[in-house]
Amino acid sequence: MTATDAQLQPRKKGLSRRQKRSLSRGIQYAVFVAVVIAFAVSADWGRLKNQFAQADIADQMFPDVITLALKNTVLYTLSGFVVGLVLGMVIALMRLSSVGPYRWFAGVYIEIFRGLPALLIFIFIGVAVPLAFPGTEIIGGTYGKVALALGLVAAAYMAETIRAGIQAVPKGQMEAARSLGFSPARAMISIIIPQAFRIILPPLTNELVLLFKDSSLVLFLGVTLEERELSKYGRDLASTTANSTPILVAGLCYLLVTIPLGFVVRRMEAKAQEAVK
Repeated sequence: MTATDAQLQPRKKGLSRRQKRSLSRGIQYAVFVAVVIAFAVSADWGRLKNQFAQADIADQMFPDVITLALKNTVLYTLSGFVVGLVLGMVIALMRLSSVGPYRWFAGVYIEIFRGLPALLIFIFIGVAVPLAFPGTEIIGGTYGKVALALGLVAAAYMAETIRAGIQAVPKGQMEAARSLGFSPARAMISIIIPQAFRIILPPLTNELVLLFKDSSLVLFLGVTLEERELSKYGRDLASTTANSTPILVAGLCYLLVTIPLGFVVRRMEAKAQEAVK
C-alpha cells in the first residue's frame, strides 16, 4: 500500500478530547445524583423530623436564641478577634525583628499555640491561671477569659498571616519611604502595614469565621445562664427537652453568620485577584 492510498483511507472515528471531558463530567453528575437519591430514599425522614425538627420546641427558643445566645457568640468572637489581631501584630513584628531574642520568642509562641488544641487553651485560662495566681481576676469576667483564650489561639495564626503580608509588600516601598525621610518605624506604620492589610484582609476575615465556631468552647470555662453562647444554649435545651431540635436551630444560627462572612471573603479574594491582574 502506497502512502497515497493510506491517506485516502477514511480515518477511524473517535471521541474528541472535549467530548471525552463532557462524557466524563456527565458520568460524575449521574453518579452524584444517584448517591443523593439513594440517600434520600433510604433515610428515615420521619424519625429525623421527630428528633431534629419539632416546631413547638424551636418556637420556645425565640427570641432568646438570638438576643442572648447569638449575641454572646458574636461578642465573644469579636473580642477574641481584636485581642488576636493586636497580639498577632506584635508577634509578627517580633518575628521580623533583627533582634534575635524577639524572633526566637515569636517563633516559639507561634509553634506552641498553633500546635495546641484550642480546648487546652480554654482549660488553661479557666483552671491553670487561677491556680497560678490566686485571687487574680481577668478583667471582664467570662467575656475577658474568652477574649484572652480566643486571642491567644488566633494570634499565632494571625502573626504568620501578617508577617506574610508585610513581606509581600515590595521592598521598594520601604526604600522610597526612607528616601523621603521616614524613620523605619514610621515607614512600617504609615506605608508598609496599610498595604499589607489590603493583601491579608481575606485570610483575616476567614480567621474571624474560624473564631466564630471556636467560641463554642466557652462552655469549658463554666458560664452562667446569661453568658451562654449558641452551642451551650442548644445543648442545655436539648437536655431539658430530650430532643435535638435546639441543636439544629443553634447550628442554623451559626450559618446565619458564617455563610455571609464566607461570601464576603470570596468577594474580597476576587477583588484582590483582579487588582493583581
